[in-house]
Amino acid sequence: MTDSTRAVANDRRPSQAPAELDEIDRSILRILRANARIPNNQLAERVGIAPSTCVARVKSLVTRGVITGFTANVDPSSVGLSLQALISVTIRAGARNLMVELGQEIRQFPEVVQLYFLGGAEDFIIHVAVRDSAAVRDFVLDNLSAHPAVASTRTSLVFDHDYSGLSIAP
Repeated sequence: MTDSTRAVANDRRPSQAPAELDEIDRSILRILRANARIPNNQLAERVGIAPSTCVARVKSLVTRGVITGFTANVDPSSVGLSLQALISVTIRAGARNLMVELGQEIRQFPEVVQLYFLGGAEDFIIHVAVRDSAAVRDFVLDNLSAHPAVASTRTSLVFDHDYSGLSIAP
């Protein structure tokens, strides 16, 4: 791994050792994954601990970086973004030093749902949600093909997408 690829990999979050999780932590994670809006008193009851202990446990999971956020999943088509695509990006051999910059730029675009930094034939895969095929074309032409680091792109349309999230083993 070169210094520039290492910098991209470490740009968002440092590598960390797996967190020590007991069965109560795992239960909390399974329940929150299914319903992050569950009231604390109901979560505590389902896990079998006091509400004050439950609040402390959830806070600890957040502080330790096990829980990285709470979010609402939005159906893209319900907000006018009826087309999703995966865009594979390959960086020019002489432009590896621009990978960190490109990764930071890509994250800022509102169309970007997810960004993957890869090892293999492609360097990035970008998941976008947009209005239509013209918006995908414009995104690729304006933001990727025009970038000095980009050698090539390949776009695949997403016909269906199901995200179940990370499962928490018992």
